[in-house]
Amino acid sequence: MLFRALRTEKVSFSENALDKEIPPILAKRSKKYATIHHKTLNCSFLKPKVYSSIMPVPLSYLSMSRRGFLGKAAGGFGGLALCSMLSGSPKSLSNAHFPARARRVIQIFCSGGLSHVDTFDYKPELARRAGTPFDPDGKLQFFASKPGNCQPSFWKFRRHGQSGIWMSDLLPKLATCVDDMAFIYSMQSKTALHGPGNFMMNTGQILPGFPSMGSWITYGLGCETDNLPSFVVLPDKRGLPPGGIINWGAGFLPAQHQATTVNVNDPDQPIADLFPPKSFEMATPARDRVGLSLLEKLNQIHHSPRTGFSELEARIKAYEMAARLQLSAPEVTDLTGESEGTKKLYELDHPEIGAFGRQCLLARRLAERGVRFVQVYCGAENTTAEKIRPNWDSHEDLPRDHGYWGPILDSGASALLKDLKSRGMLEDTLVICTSEFGRQPAAQGDAAKGRDHNGGGFTTWLAGGGIKPGTTYGSTDELGFKAVDKVVHSYELHATALHLLGLDHERLTWYYNGLEQRLTGFEGKGVIDELLM
Repeated sequence: MLFRALRTEKVSFSENALDKEIPPILAKRSKKYATIHHKTLNCSFLKPKVYSSIMPVPLSYLSMSRRGFLGKAAGGFGGLALCSMLSGSPKSLSNAHFPARARRVIQIFCSGGLSHVDTFDYKPELARRAGTPFDPDGKLQFFASKPGNCQPSFWKFRRHGQSGIWMSDLLPKLATCVDDMAFIYSMQSKTALHGPGNFMMNTGQILPGFPSMGSWITYGLGCETDNLPSFVVLPDKRGLPPGGIINWGAGFLPAQHQATTVNVNDPDQPIADLFPPKSFEMATPARDRVGLSLLEKLNQIHHSPRTGFSELEARIKAYEMAARLQLSAPEVTDLTGESEGTKKLYELDHPEIGAFGRQCLLARRLAERGVRFVQVYCGAENTTAEKIRPNWDSHEDLPRDHGYWGPILDSGASALLKDLKSRGMLEDTLVICTSEFGRQPAAQGDAAKGRDHNGGGFTTWLAGGGIKPGTTYGSTDELGFKAVDKVVHSYELHATALHLLGLDHERLTWYYNGLEQRLTGFEGKGVIDELLM
């Protein structure tokens, strides 16, 4: 982690050499590395006698291989954490513009393009036109195909709850929660490409490099806990989504607002390189306090002439957070303390459903411990190499792919809503479930079982955190091809989420490239008041 700059060379010199020269290995690499600067360690700022001013360091530390040095130092994050906690560093203060209805957000992102006409958006006219040409004149071109015949939902739709909201049989458990949910049927994207579509729903822009919603929220509100990151992402067990980690980057905001990725599949190492290997028997907090003290002073020396360099500051803070995480991460990711009823609710033992259930349960645990924004991915990067697509991108066989992914989303999302509600957390936790775009109402492929991308219309649902329950908003046309009434883009969705958190989307800005940039850009219509309680 910290000491990748150091290779296997020996560092050996006498006590007098401390006042005469920089250790050869540091001098040798001084032009190549920078102390916690992007990725590695640099001591180019060190001058003769600097070591004598920040020592003493036992000579055993100065005559060892990189492996030996790491063995002594790598286990000391726990000690750093204790020092940091005892120092009483204050939490970030909330800068809400007005009283908030929600304190936190859990977002479920269904990568690949979930079909709205097979899940949430009931289209009886599409069923009546089943098998007839969708585009008799042959003028339309979908993303990757010419339109086939009209293809109604592969699952039957029914009304549910006191609100009578329609939902397909693909999602029977989620259907029991409709009276707590609000549906936006008129979502639109400006692209039908996976990567740019993910970027737009996450950052408000189709180009990469802009801050994500989670980053904007943590920038605006700070964090509620000193011991966990304020923004956490739980990727699908199959890998990262289209666009990768850029989806949760901080863009031009200070780098400290980017997300921390947690691997729910590895309870022993939930965050990459957080703990030293178990083979490092000498890595104990009691043995490396001196080395950690040295590291802290080196960081301070390197940072002092570089104030305002947010990436350096963020990296130093990240390592300080890593120290605290060595104490807090094992507790929050350890699900053994959950009741058998809760484990059964999330179906943790199910071979296919259990992984996403674990993500949703961990999202709840992170939220109740003060994490401001948790993003849960249901689906990974696209590939046709697998028998079943690793996301919702069902070009060839939607009954097969959605038939696999539907129960996964259905079980995890419904369990999350019921669990939050039973604990009284749904009142101040905003839950959002979206995809980057929808799918076409016409059949695709030789077997006429697939659906092409559709940026013109799709559905997003919300629950809790001040959202009016049992509500529907907007609509697509009679076939589900395009949003036509009360059209919503990411701008309005994000503005509404910010409003519920007590943030005015027009006042939450950052000056960059000559503009007061904001998450919602300059094109949207603002908050969707009809969705608010």
